[in-house]
Amino acid sequence: MIEHSGSPAGHWIGGAVAPNASTDTIAVVNPADGLTVATVPAGTAADVDRAVAAAQAALPGWAATPPAERVAVLRRIAAGLQARGELIAATITTEMGAPISLSRTAQVGFPVAVAQSFADLAADFAWTEQVGHSLVVREPVGVVGAITPWNFPLQQIVSKLAPALVGGNTMVFKPSEQAPLTAAVLAEVTAAAGLPAGVFNVVYGTGEIVGEAISAHPGIDMISFTGSTRAGRRIGAVAAQTVKRVALELGGKGANIVLDDADVAKAVEKGLMMAFTNGGQVCGAWPRMLVPAARHDEIVELVVAAAAQYTVGDPADEATRIGPMASAAHRDKVDGYIRRGLADGARLVFGGPGHPQGLAHGAYVRPTVFAGVDPASAIAQEEIFGPVLTIIPYVGDDAAVTIANSTMYGLTSGVFGEPAHALAVARRLRVGQVDLNGAPWNALAPFGGHRQSGNGREFGRLGLEEFLETTSIQR
Repeated sequence: MIEHSGSPAGHWIGGAVAPNASTDTIAVVNPADGLTVATVPAGTAADVDRAVAAAQAALPGWAATPPAERVAVLRRIAAGLQARGELIAATITTEMGAPISLSRTAQVGFPVAVAQSFADLAADFAWTEQVGHSLVVREPVGVVGAITPWNFPLQQIVSKLAPALVGGNTMVFKPSEQAPLTAAVLAEVTAAAGLPAGVFNVVYGTGEIVGEAISAHPGIDMISFTGSTRAGRRIGAVAAQTVKRVALELGGKGANIVLDDADVAKAVEKGLMMAFTNGGQVCGAWPRMLVPAARHDEIVELVVAAAAQYTVGDPADEATRIGPMASAAHRDKVDGYIRRGLADGARLVFGGPGHPQGLAHGAYVRPTVFAGVDPASAIAQEEIFGPVLTIIPYVGDDAAVTIANSTMYGLTSGVFGEPAHALAVARRLRVGQVDLNGAPWNALAPFGGHRQSGNGREFGRLGLEEFLETTSIQR
């Protein structure tokens, strides 16, 4: 049994736990067994008003704090998260079903690395620049409204909070109601790190109420949102009424292009990992594998053999590689896509609909692979957000690029092949990030989408600049 952080006593507003404006609560359910493990307040617009007032009051002092002091606070936050790593990992595994081994590495390790990377970057950042007879000054945007999803609950908020803080901004944060528990741990860490009261505020609640109130609030200067494209459209429309800055990191349907000169074994191993990690609940996943038609059947055999190694089970078990989907409703959505693939004539080569054997209860799906998939079909075009891989044959590089670019998304992709060949293909893809031959993640490289995968960038210098305004002073 994994111990987790329990129920937050209330919102976090002005540096302290704050009672909810109503008595309503939201249940947090463990998707592995369907049991309620905690409750959080169901926030209201009045709670958002209080949080915005606290953030506005704290803004002048924090914006005037020297960058070096803001960096020092962020370094202490990173250290505090690392020190609470086991608690955070256990909490995330309990609230959204990530395997405990993944929670310890990615769910905890990535946000710590991101916070440290922004502290390093900000230490040498050019806050002012002389351009001719103009002094160009980088200043805080102001009060930032942050809204994040459930799949990487700590990573997603730290990716926004770290650059916002070093940039001198204050924040009102709404975590996903499905995975809200790490927000309380983060709030405690920020306080222990010496972050002034009101700089970071947490309001729990639904997107329809709290998310809407944050997006519309005239006291919020910027919205940074990660989530579905559907929700991003709504946030953009609401925020436009007050002409806020809006940064959106939305859905994806990444392609893994295996070229005819690729190391196929490596492409399959890395490609399947990028399709199945976190149960496929990753916006930057590669759920489409594009393969040379002449090698389709050979590659399918390798994929099926590799997929059999992805054990499904209790996320608290160290041996589990795929836990439950984050909720019963999401489990039904993923299972529905698997059934849709069968109905549309895709060839099932691994997995299929229904619960995995021995896991009749809980939000589990069977990791699934379809072969010979029509690139125009629903399972090849729509974001499933589950462990479902579609293998699509192509003939020639032009066809591969056309298929890869054929969805409304443009977030990530991978290309495997001879380095110069792979780079040439990568530069033709309309996506924000491409990994060549399994290259590792870079916390300093900008991350974000083209087209309906969103706008703006996270991480690195461009990620910091998202949270800054620019003023030119002629003299």
